[in-house]
Amino acid sequence: MFDQFTTDPYSFDEVTSSPITPVTPSQDVLRLGRLLPRSIYLGCASWNFPGWKGIVWGETSGVEDLTKRGLTAYCKHPVLRAVGIDWSFFGTLNEMSYAAMANQVDENFRFLIKAPQSVTDAVKRDPKGRFRSLNQDFLDLHAAMHEFVYPVINGLGENAGPLVFQLSPIPRPLLPTQAECYSYIDRIAQFFADLPKEVEGEQPVYAVEVRTLSIYTKRLLNALRPSGVRLVVGVHPSMPDVIRQTAALRYYEDPEAQGEDWKMKGPLVVRWSLNPIQRHGVAKMTYAPFNKIVHPDPATRSGIVHLLDIAQKSNQKSFVITNNKAEGCAPLTMIEIARDVVNKLSSEKDAQLDPRTL
Repeated sequence: MFDQFTTDPYSFDEVTSSPITPVTPSQDVLRLGRLLPRSIYLGCASWNFPGWKGIVWGETSGVEDLTKRGLTAYCKHPVLRAVGIDWSFFGTLNEMSYAAMANQVDENFRFLIKAPQSVTDAVKRDPKGRFRSLNQDFLDLHAAMHEFVYPVINGLGENAGPLVFQLSPIPRPLLPTQAECYSYIDRIAQFFADLPKEVEGEQPVYAVEVRTLSIYTKRLLNALRPSGVRLVVGVHPSMPDVIRQTAALRYYEDPEAQGEDWKMKGPLVVRWSLNPIQRHGVAKMTYAPFNKIVHPDPATRSGIVHLLDIAQKSNQKSFVITNNKAEGCAPLTMIEIARDVVNKLSSEKDAQLDPRTL
């Protein structure tokens, strides 16, 4: 008797291991890709999720070994022009690893890469994230250059987007006084001042994401400003909301600016890591397999679109990276943000052409 589970050429195992192919985009998504300004780079925090079949991967695509073979299909999505490399935070990657990724994309694609925590965390932690000892390599320039900057620039070349230094929360016992806070601020500012402006003929875009609220102050912003490092808008429950971070970015760009009349002086960098109503572990269980938007967050989307609009008016590039744990499905979140951006730019253009506004 015919046994479909062992002889059918379209059995589950065969489809799982079949070639990874890009999804055939809808006309709506193709339209968004055409109308989205080329200076806006939207992307996801990674690309290796089987649940994206029919969203990023073709319906008959395999989902085996997406980490090694999925990027070629991911980068063909009309809206997804960038991707985040988060796993570099947990261990260093070499030049060959970055080059292998660059070889899978075209010259218009960008990577947003996180620096290793061996350089960006003031302490060494146990598996549960608790303080274990001081980290002697914290903000060590030599380590940052040889373990991160050089491999990224040499491996990715023109595909390198922002190099993000996510500064992990500094434990409270290390900041007992205002003087200790000031000391850390000075140390952070000096590190970014010392990073070279040119590396191997390229001009890296350095960005800093500060996760310690006690030092996320005007004093820190004033100290960082001369270095030109970009201030990351990090959407995470441990951080202020987008509105407050937008105010911080406005002050960073121009301390005298008021209201909406201000310009960005460098690229916009946004990382939407986690829905404000969720914890990381809970979000992962709630949102898996990450194939639909579960908890829409229109307020955060609106704040990000507002920042993208300011960046466009400032003639600056924008990089927005979203995690599945933001709303449930990162690619769908990016499509909605692209739609909001296109609609906003279209309405502003129509307003300029409307004779009643002349």
